Amino acid sequence: MEFHKSTVREYFESIVITAIIALFATTFVVQAFKIPTGSMESNLLIGDHLLVNKLAYGITPGFLSKVLPYRTPQRGDVIVFKYPNNPEVAYVKRLIGMPGDKVEMVGRQVFINDTALKEEYTQHIDADSVYRHYGPYEVPEGQYFAMGDNRDNSQDSRFWGSVPRDYLLGKALVIYWSFETPRDEYLQTSAKDRMKQFGDVFLNFFKKTRWERTAKVIR
Repeated sequence: MEFHKSTVREYFESIVITAIIALFATTFVVQAFKIPTGSMESNLLIGDHLLVNKLAYGITPGFLSKVLPYRTPQRGDVIVFKYPNNPEVAYVKRLIGMPGDKVEMVGRQVFINDTALKEEYTQHIDADSVYRHYGPYEVPEGQYFAMGDNRDNSQDSRFWGSVPRDYLLGKALVIYWSFETPRDEYLQTSAKDRMKQFGDVFLNFFKKTRWERTAKVIR
């Protein structure tokens, strides 16, 4: 009887410890994020599920920054951040402009401090882009300029300004699952819509999963 109680207790403690570790990891280390729109195509597709490295940039400089793998955000990083106009919503874009940079866009060419930016990740689908000329815009200190890779279909810093440093949630790390998803699904938020979406995943998990994107590192 004592052995049985001991075994049950060990299982219980293992479950509790595992739950604590998982909670710690999802709170401080990684966060799951789903791509809802096509603003980052074709690098990131609607229905891609990402893991975001929340430790990448840390919170504030200090002792922990010397112990944990924090680093300064870099131009070209794919970042996840709180949308400045509604911090309850998370956005994913590419970091283009650093604090103090002068950002300008002429036609489809981005200039940083009057130097053309080489970009191999952009996509243009509209023959007549929204912006024939943008800027120049000087990124405020402590903030970042973010743009979608799909330049003709991206609500980004060109529309709503720069992203404060403390709004950065982390760096997009890897795609852990990708599922074919309708372009307007993010607009379908009712309980009925959610049940329909769940049913679609349940019935078509193997058919609609983009297996070739699994474990794809985000660059």
